[in-house]
Amino acid sequence: MCVSKLTMMLVLLLVTKLVQVSGENTSFIFNYGFQSANLTMDDVSEITSSGLLQLTNGTAQQRCHAFYPNPIVFTNNSSFSTTFVFAIRPVTSPASGGHGMAFAISPTKAFPRASVGPYLGLFNITNNADPTNHVFAVELDITQSGEFDDIDGNHVGIDINGLKSMKSAPAGYYVNGFQFRNLSLKSGLPMQVWVDYDGGKKKINVTLAPINANKPETPLLTLYQDLSQVLTNFSYVGFSSSTSALLVASHYVLGWSFQLNGEAQNLDTAKLPELPPLSGKRSMILPIVLPLLSLCLIIFVSLLVACYIKQKRKFSEIVEEWEQNYGPHRFKYKDLYFATKGFKEKELLGFGGFGKVYKGTMPGSKIDVAVKKVSHDSQQGMREFIAEIVSIGRLRHRNLVSLLGYCRRKGELLLVYEFMPNGSLDKYLHNQPSMTLNWMQRFKIIKGVALGLCYLHEEWEQVVVHRDVKASNVLLDSDFNGRLGDFGLARLYDHGVDPATTHLVGTLGYLAPEAIRTGRATTKSDVFAFGAFLLEVACGRRPIERGSEDEILVDWVYGLWKKGEIIEAMDQTLGTEYNREELELALSLGLLCSNSRAKDRPSMRQVVQYVNKEVPMPDLLSLMSSPSCFGFTFEIEKEFDDMIMSFPSSSVDGTHTSISESLLSGSR
Repeated sequence: MCVSKLTMMLVLLLVTKLVQVSGENTSFIFNYGFQSANLTMDDVSEITSSGLLQLTNGTAQQRCHAFYPNPIVFTNNSSFSTTFVFAIRPVTSPASGGHGMAFAISPTKAFPRASVGPYLGLFNITNNADPTNHVFAVELDITQSGEFDDIDGNHVGIDINGLKSMKSAPAGYYVNGFQFRNLSLKSGLPMQVWVDYDGGKKKINVTLAPINANKPETPLLTLYQDLSQVLTNFSYVGFSSSTSALLVASHYVLGWSFQLNGEAQNLDTAKLPELPPLSGKRSMILPIVLPLLSLCLIIFVSLLVACYIKQKRKFSEIVEEWEQNYGPHRFKYKDLYFATKGFKEKELLGFGGFGKVYKGTMPGSKIDVAVKKVSHDSQQGMREFIAEIVSIGRLRHRNLVSLLGYCRRKGELLLVYEFMPNGSLDKYLHNQPSMTLNWMQRFKIIKGVALGLCYLHEEWEQVVVHRDVKASNVLLDSDFNGRLGDFGLARLYDHGVDPATTHLVGTLGYLAPEAIRTGRATTKSDVFAFGAFLLEVACGRRPIERGSEDEILVDWVYGLWKKGEIIEAMDQTLGTEYNREELELALSLGLLCSNSRAKDRPSMRQVVQYVNKEVPMPDLLSLMSSPSCFGFTFEIEKEFDDMIMSFPSSSVDGTHTSISESLLSGSR
């Protein structure tokens, strides 16, 4: 009896060993169709006359399977490799699609309890994720199911015992190892899949590519997972798919190769059977799509026309016949709009009393400009205003900021200036600047402004009164040369106001006494402002420092001069690096130009001669009959202060305008 039992055990052991040995190199390939495959199939699965394996045929509520008939014997260290070509064609509509399909390794070929729809014919709500299933699958899913935490409606996933993927990725493939390209699983086009498992490294690679592409070097999915506890000794390999009541698709397999403990043979894609033409249901979409496309085209063209009309209106300008003569000085609004990037806030350089100033780069020429938007609703005197702009636009001097031209649109004027990259002098003198100008730079700026002002007063064909000489209206070019900006524009703006309105233009601290009394500006009032500017540059202080007690700069410098200590007025940030003779000259000349009697002030021609040391400066003692010769001779009472504050050019603090930080002064 014992011998009989021992004999039976030996026989069973021998049979098991023979089966394992026979399964070590299991392999097969279906490259010319599946006619001779003898697959185990159920429901509507079939082999078509052309040799295609058709899992579903477009009918609803189906779960379909096709498995290799012989079991595969897996051991703890078994590896396997498989590749197949598939195609999924939605029947209901390309948009809704259907459900996907899966390559599966299972201990059984029959799934009587499996559900249709998103369960892909493998599991149901009860046994999904049950570790006793012993099912490994690679899903090609075209529906996003929230119950399985699907990433999207077009993905590839690695499943173990359930449809909540261990790892998944959007369908696609890698070119050159890193460039990802998307694929649509429900496009109806054939695609190839490679599934490789290394039993030694416990590594799963899944790769996807179009049928006409070589196997990509970089897999779509890589998962380190030991399958020895999942795959039973006797397992079956094959395919599974399903449809639901509303989501229906046809699933095809064109070719299949499998290898246990080795690499699957390559499929010759040129020899695979061809897919059938698109079904009649799919082609019926054409009569519906064409009218919709036509309607969309009509709507698109209408929108284009509407946008074109809107753009034309957006860039419309007022161009009257008399302006034709000013062609070279007139800019197109469209060019200025694009140059300033639509007058975006990030291009804003600063604010002036008459509008905002923007930086722009002209299209085509790539020249940087500054564009000032000026509100000018009054049509009264418009022709004279434009004539003045064009006239001033002809002014050319190395120490003047060139007014390049203008644009007129609705109630708005745009003035185009040469762009000064280093901004205004004001920001280098006050408010703890990041960069301090040395004396050599400051004296060069003083000379430049004097030359520019002399040109306006005496060297051009007409006398141009600046009316607002101050540090914030002195712009610095790339070499830190001083350039006067906004010259002559004060009187231009007069064309846009009521003739009966008193329109005194200037800034407190730079206004000459006679200009305050009469409201009229002259070349001598410009000289007075230049004197205040000289003292500001040399002392690093504003003409009037606002505080508990208003301090007038010219009076303070005059007091130091009387005590023989005028050099003490210098800007302390200069340290010891300065030319004493030039500094004393600048301070003394500032006092001379600040004479309260206009007739005793020098002309700008004389000022240029003094700073160039062509002629000596007159003795201040001979001009100083009384202290009233310099600056203001009265206290700044509230009534006077209020009057000055009412002027359009005055700022909140009464000493400088808010655009002092801009690259193009527009301080009116």
